[in-house]
Amino acid sequence: MKKFKLADETKTIRSGEVLHRIEAIKDFGDVKKGQLGGWIQRESNLSQDGNCWIYDDAEVCQYAQVYGEAQVYGEARVCGNARVSGEAWVSGEAWVSGYAQVYGNTWVYEQAQVYGEAQVSDNARVCGQAQVYGKARVSGLTFIDEGKIIGNEKIVYND
Repeated sequence: MKKFKLADETKTIRSGEVLHRIEAIKDFGDVKKGQLGGWIQRESNLSQDGNCWIYDDAEVCQYAQVYGEAQVYGEARVCGNARVSGEAWVSGEAWVSGYAQVYGNTWVYEQAQVYGEAQVSDNARVCGQAQVYGKARVSGLTFIDEGKIIGNEKIVYND
């Protein structure tokens, strides 16, 4: 059974793509029936399964997907072919794009950017002006604030 529909409200973003406001059609997680959410370009941007949701003025467009228990808040943007899943949170003015993957109990927030083929997973925190891109991998109990993680670098912290 579906959990959301495209509301009548639309907007055109800077790239010329038309986004649709989402509306919950049933209660799930902390979302109530009738609650308006953020913006998507196509229904496949947000899974009808799980408790994933897009809040506020957050945008998910192109072929990006949000699924599982993932949450996208604030003015965050997920685009390209990016994936946000598991219990990941993307919020503030964060940006996840390209073929990037953010998953697990991970937070990307403030003005952080994750793009290219980068992966952020398993309790990692990326915030501030931090950038994770290329084929970089960040996982475990890692906190990145302000720096750049690029190329084939791998940062893993396991307690």
